[in-house]
Amino acid sequence: MRNSSDRSLKNSSADALLEKGLISNQTNNNGLQQEINQGFILTRQSQDRFGRICITLWLKTASGPVKLEIHDELAVFFVSEVQQKEAVDILNDASIKIEKVNTLTLKTFNQEVVSGFYFKSMRDFYAARDRLKYHSIKCYEDDFRPDDRFLMERFITANLSFIGSEKANFETKNNPANYKAYSKVKCKTLPYHQADKNIALTMVSVDLECSMQGELYSIGLYAKVNGEDVNCVLMIGEPEETELNYIQWVADESALLIAFIEWIHVNDPDIMIGWNVVNFDFSLFQKRCDLHGIKFSIGRDGTPPHWRKNATSEQKFIEIAGRVVLDGIDLLKTATHNFPSFSLENVSNTLLNTGKKVKDVDNRVQEITDNFHNNKQDLAIYNLEDCRLVWLIFEKTQLLEFAILRSQLTGLAIDRMGGSVAAFTNLYLPKLHRSGYVAPNMGDGESGLVSPGGFVMDSIPGLYDNVLVLDFKSLYPSIIRTFNVDPMGLIEGLEDDKHQRNNPIKGFDGAYFSRDKHFLPDIIQSLWLERDKAKVEKNAALSQAIKIIMNSFYGILGSTGCRFFDPRLAGSITKRSHELLKITKQWIEDKGYQVIYGDTDSIFVHVGVDKSQEQSLSLGKELQTLINTKMDKLLLDEHGVTSQLEIEFETHFTKFLMPTIRGLDVGTKKRYAGMIVNRDKPSGVEHQQMVYKGLETVRTDWTDLAKEFQQALYLKVFNNEPTAAYILDMVERTLAGEFDDKLIYRKRIRRRLSEYVKNVPPHVKAARLADMLNQEQGKPLRYQHKGWIEYYITLNGPQAKEYLSAPLDYQFYIDRQLEAVADGILPFVGSSFNEVTNKQMGLFG
Repeated sequence: MRNSSDRSLKNSSADALLEKGLISNQTNNNGLQQEINQGFILTRQSQDRFGRICITLWLKTASGPVKLEIHDELAVFFVSEVQQKEAVDILNDASIKIEKVNTLTLKTFNQEVVSGFYFKSMRDFYAARDRLKYHSIKCYEDDFRPDDRFLMERFITANLSFIGSEKANFETKNNPANYKAYSKVKCKTLPYHQADKNIALTMVSVDLECSMQGELYSIGLYAKVNGEDVNCVLMIGEPEETELNYIQWVADESALLIAFIEWIHVNDPDIMIGWNVVNFDFSLFQKRCDLHGIKFSIGRDGTPPHWRKNATSEQKFIEIAGRVVLDGIDLLKTATHNFPSFSLENVSNTLLNTGKKVKDVDNRVQEITDNFHNNKQDLAIYNLEDCRLVWLIFEKTQLLEFAILRSQLTGLAIDRMGGSVAAFTNLYLPKLHRSGYVAPNMGDGESGLVSPGGFVMDSIPGLYDNVLVLDFKSLYPSIIRTFNVDPMGLIEGLEDDKHQRNNPIKGFDGAYFSRDKHFLPDIIQSLWLERDKAKVEKNAALSQAIKIIMNSFYGILGSTGCRFFDPRLAGSITKRSHELLKITKQWIEDKGYQVIYGDTDSIFVHVGVDKSQEQSLSLGKELQTLINTKMDKLLLDEHGVTSQLEIEFETHFTKFLMPTIRGLDVGTKKRYAGMIVNRDKPSGVEHQQMVYKGLETVRTDWTDLAKEFQQALYLKVFNNEPTAAYILDMVERTLAGEFDDKLIYRKRIRRRLSEYVKNVPPHVKAARLADMLNQEQGKPLRYQHKGWIEYYITLNGPQAKEYLSAPLDYQFYIDRQLEAVADGILPFVGSSFNEVTNKQMGLFG
C-alpha cells in the first residue's frame, strides 16, 4: 500500500484522458501509429483476472463486433479524511490490500474533506467496504462497479472512440472468433450525433413453444436483412414433406438446443428480442441446457450467460457477452406505452390489428401440444408468427431506436429497464466530481420534511360551453431551469445564505439555490434543445426518450431511492408549482373569466356560452400571451431570475363536463369529458373529437358495455339530442342478452390468492372458484400467483369466463354499469336514469 498526498481524484494513465482525451497520433508499444476506431456499447462487465480488475466492453463497429479489454483500472470509494488513519488501520489488521490512499480536494455535502481508497481487485474493494461498514466507518460512492465508473467519469454514454493493440483471436469450438479483440485500450466519449451512421445493430426475434411441463417443441427465429425476411423454425421430429422451407428438423430436445446455439453463432445477432423473453424463453433455455448437460454458449466468445435475480421480486436479468436481450413488454412500459393487457395477443391486436395464429387463445397450450403431436406445420406457422408479431411491434413503436437513443443520452446499458435514478447519476456525478464534491449516500438528505404532489384545484362541477385549457409546457423541468433547483446548487446556496453572499435564490422549506454553481438546469437545457431539434426532424423515438428523461428528474429528486434525495429539492419544485398555478388562476379571474379546475400544470377556464369557436380560440391566445408576459416580469422582479416557464393555449372544448363525485354534490378531480370540434381547412367540414379523462371509458375495470354506453350517451348530451329512447333501448337489449359478450370484467390479481383474507373482491372469488375447478379436472392452476382474470357477475356470484355456468345477473349490470354511467351526466340536463326508466315502467302500471 502507498499513502500519497496527491490532492486529486486522478489516478493512472486513464485519468489523463479525463483531462486530454484521445489524441490522433498515439502509438502502441512498438512505436506504430494506432488507428482510432469507434463503436456502440452492447455490454460491459468487470471482473478480477489474475488478481487485477479487467473491464470488458463489447462494441458494435462499422466493421463488426469488437471486444475491448481494459486493465489496471482501480476501484475506489471515499472516506472522510478525519477517519482515514482509523480506516487504514482496520483494513491493515484484516490483511485487506489497499493499492493507495490519496487525500483529495473533494468534500462531502457536509463540507468534510475526503480521502480516496483505491484497490487493484474487486475482491479487495468489496471486502474493504464491508469491513469498514462493520466498524461504522462511512464509505462514499462504494456501490459503483468499475466498468460503470470507467465510462461515467469519461462522459461516455453509448458511443465511444478507442485505440488499442489488436490481439490474436484463435477460433475454437466454443469461441467462433467472428470478432476483433483489443487490449491496452484507451477510450474517449463520442456524442451520439457524431457517431458513425454505418453502425447498425442486427436483431432477431426469438420464441419457443413447449409443453406445460417445459419440454421444448420448437424454436422460432425471425429477422430482416436488407428488407428480406429471414425465417427459421427449429422443430423436433422426423422430417416431413412440406412447402414450409424454413423448418429445420432435429431429432430431440438436445439437438434442438444445440441447433439454436449454432444458429445464434452463425447469424451473429447483436440484439435478441421477444415477449417475456428473459423470464420465460431464455430462462427455460438455460434450464433445459442444464438438464441435458449442454453448455448454453451463446456469448460472442462462446461463454454462457451470467444470470442475476432481483432480490425483491421474481425478475431475472441475463448478461450475454456481446449480445443484448430486449423484452418487448418491459421496453414498452419503459417507453410509457400503456395497454389494459400486455399479452402479445392484446398488444398485437391493438397496434397491428392482427393476432396470434391460434384458434383458441385461452387454451393455446393444449392446442400447441396437439399440433406438436399431430400437425407440426401448423405449429411452425404459429411459432414463426409470434416471432414476426414481436418484430412488427418493435418496428411500429420504434422500440429499438428508443432503447438505443436512451442509452446514448443517459449512459444506461441498452437493456436496462427503468433506471431513472441510474440515468440521473450517470449524467450528474462526473460533473459533481469536477466541482469538488463526492455524492452523498442514501439517507444523507434532510429528513422530517414532506414535499406535496402536484397542485390539484377543487373543481366546479357542471356542463359547460367553451372551456379553454392552458398548459404549462414541461412545468417541473421549467421550474428547475428557472430557479436553479439542483443538489449541489442547494448545498452551495445554503453556504451562500449562511455567509450572506452571492444573493442565492430562495426556495421552500429553508432551501436556497446558488445562482452560478449547478448542473441540473444545464442538463435539462441541453436535453430541451435536443428535443426541439428532434421535433423539427420528426424523430419521434428521440423526442419520446428525451421527454421521459426530463420528466423523470423531479421524481428522482423526490425519491428516497436516490442518493441525492432531499425533500427541500422536491418541495422547491412542487410548492413552486402550487404558487404559480394560484397566481395564474388569479390573473385569469382578474380578467373576468371563471377557472373551473386546475391540475398540476393545467388550467381549465370557462369563457362563457356566448363565444363562437373563433372568439374562443382568439381568447386562448390572448390569455397565453398575457400570462407569459406577466410571469416573466413577476419572476424577474421578485426573484431576479429569467423565466423559463411557458404556458400554452392547448385546447378549446366546445362542450365540457366536470362531473361530481358519485352520490355527492362535490366536483371530482382528474375526471372529465370534453368535445373538440376540428374543422378541415380545405373542405370546411367539422369533425367532433371526444376526450375522456379518468372516466369509465378509459378505465380497464369497467365492461365494454359501460364504455360504449358512455360514449354514445355523452355524444348525445353534448349535441343536445334526446337520450331517453337510447337509454331504454340499451336496458331492454341488455335484459334480452344481446350484450353478453360486452359484460366481461377484466381485473388484475395483484397478490397471491392465498393473501386475500378479508374483504375478498369479486375477481378473486372468481379466480378461486376457477382454480378449484382446474384442480378437480387435473388442469394447471392459472390464478394462484397474480395475473389477470376475465369474469362475469352471475346470479350465483362472480364466475371466470372459462367456467361460466350460471345465468348472468342482468339487473346488476344495469344498476352498476348503465345507471352509474348515466347518472354521471344526466343530472346536468335535468334528468336521471331512474326517472327515464321508471317513466317507461309507469306506462305499463
